[in-house]
Amino acid sequence: MDALSPEALADRIDRGERVTLLDTRNRTETDEWRIDGPTVDRVEVPYMKFVAARARSTSDPADLLPDDLAEPVVVVCARGEASDEVAAMLRESGVDAVNLAEGMHGWARVYRATELDAGKATVVQYRRPSSGCLAYLVVAGDEALVVDPLRAFADRYAADARDRGADLVAAVDTHVHADHVSGLRDVAATRYMSERAVARGVTYEVETLADGDAIGLGDTEIAVLATPGHTTGMVSLRVGDVLLCGDTLFVDGVPRPDLESGDDAAEHARDLHRTLTERLAPLPDDTVVAPGHYGEGAERAPDGTYTAPLGDLRERLWPFGTDRESFVARVLEGLGPRPANDERIVAVNLGREAAADDEAFELELGPNNCAASAD
Repeated sequence: MDALSPEALADRIDRGERVTLLDTRNRTETDEWRIDGPTVDRVEVPYMKFVAARARSTSDPADLLPDDLAEPVVVVCARGEASDEVAAMLRESGVDAVNLAEGMHGWARVYRATELDAGKATVVQYRRPSSGCLAYLVVAGDEALVVDPLRAFADRYAADARDRGADLVAAVDTHVHADHVSGLRDVAATRYMSERAVARGVTYEVETLADGDAIGLGDTEIAVLATPGHTTGMVSLRVGDVLLCGDTLFVDGVPRPDLESGDDAAEHARDLHRTLTERLAPLPDDTVVAPGHYGEGAERAPDGTYTAPLGDLRERLWPFGTDRESFVARVLEGLGPRPANDERIVAVNLGREAAADDEAFELELGPNNCAASAD
């Protein structure tokens, strides 16, 4: 086998198999965005070093690899072209090497789905391994809605709803996203956002949500809870015991508060602390927190989803035991790089600017960077 598809690589990682991954991009690229995981053994050797080794008749490209490297080796680059050359060189040197087809661009098109039980409703968690973005399909009776859809996968949600005997009737964005291009306008005629999110300048038709509202779906109701902090317009949705909380709380930390307005980041952080300690903390311990993102080190629940009981998160995450001003200081100190092209992505998601599908896909490549790194 000369090539491995991104989906096949995702299967191996999901099964917990050990994977040796040789990344041939330059250091800046690998530091910003890479394939990682608890069973991924990474080796980083730039493509040009292999080219130089091939140019010298006395050099063996395989000598650039560690002696104890486990095979097969999956070779990756940005688009699968340079890595294909490197994989071929290594095979000529006797190394069992395969190219990751389409490289990191192909990896960005991997989208996985896992069901979780929400009582009367079925909830499907979608995850994009390349960025840690999570979205949700909620199916109740013969109706379905999608929460935080990605434009790159707009066709997927309706198809999955049909497979479950439902029509996709509505879409919800929990907030104005800064890390990916939203599919809100592409998946359903009925669209929801919070009043405060719309007030940021949304230019297209959308129905507004406020704290205490409910969305009727099939034979159930979805409760709306205002959870500001990451943005002023953030809302969470309660579906039975499941809390679809967007970027309010993650299973491995908390969101950054500076993407809507860096000048007001401290006040947004205070809002976030109030949301966590006064709005979420009183909810039952068995509330299943289903976030909008997960990080590299996040652990999965036994059902394979990136979710966790609220009671567990209260015990192990530092914000719940920290006073407000200490929380603010720690979060603001832990801000890393912003999401790539965040201002342009926000403009597209508000409807102020347009982006063709290919451009939209390119804009959101890379990590989401929506979490604070204070942990």
